[in-house]
Amino acid sequence: MNSGVIKTVTEKGFGFISREGQAKDLFFHSNDVVGTTFDELKIGDAVTFEVVDGAKGPSAKNVTLA
Repeated sequence: MNSGVIKTVTEKGFGFISREGQAKDLFFHSNDVVGTTFDELKIGDAVTFEVVDGAKGPSAKNVTLA
């Protein structure tokens, strides 16, 4: 599992995760959140996730609060 911090969450149901040592933030969709609801995620929350190849590049799956 990878770890990071929630950088952005939008009202449209997606957000971005900042990863230490990585220049590019990682996209995630509300459907990829497990163990909690998307609405409970806040900027600065520590999360764990899996990185997968999405249609537009790498994205996060199985995002959970750390």
